[in-house]
Amino acid sequence: MDTLTRRVFRLAFMTLGLAGLLVAVNAVPGAATPPSGLTNVTLARGTDLSVGTIAFKEGTDVVVTQITVIPGGSSGWHAHPGGAIVVVEQGELTAHRSVGSQCETTNYTAGQAFIERPGEVDDVVNTGRTPYVLIVTFPRVPQGGSARIDVPDPGTCPGI
Repeated sequence: MDTLTRRVFRLAFMTLGLAGLLVAVNAVPGAATPPSGLTNVTLARGTDLSVGTIAFKEGTDVVVTQITVIPGGSSGWHAHPGGAIVVVEQGELTAHRSVGSQCETTNYTAGQAFIERPGEVDDVVNTGRTPYVLIVTFPRVPQGGSARIDVPDPGTCPGI
């Protein structure tokens, strides 16, 4: 085979290979299966301002709730057995956390998210002029049990 023929074959194989690669790359997204009869509604979305994570545990319940509190209202002092992942859908609030003998206070507004760790003692107060609405996911709830544990005022946040 002369040099010109080899070059033509090499060019033909490279062109064919490149064409095959382009077909494969463009065909792969088409291989995905689109949903059928599915509706996906985002209930809430917020940017997490917390540090840390909450682990899930096999055999426990996951509970999702919508919580609404009027202006001036509060959650009362409470804890969650498996913690809580909170998204502020609407309004503004102040979360008071009892940490040892200290009171930690953090303000949140619509579009923000935070976590309450398992056993953490909190009181969340509506400091705004409109009701606050939270979408809350409670992981690690004992099967059939409550996602909330009411607790006495720990005395660490005077005036709350």
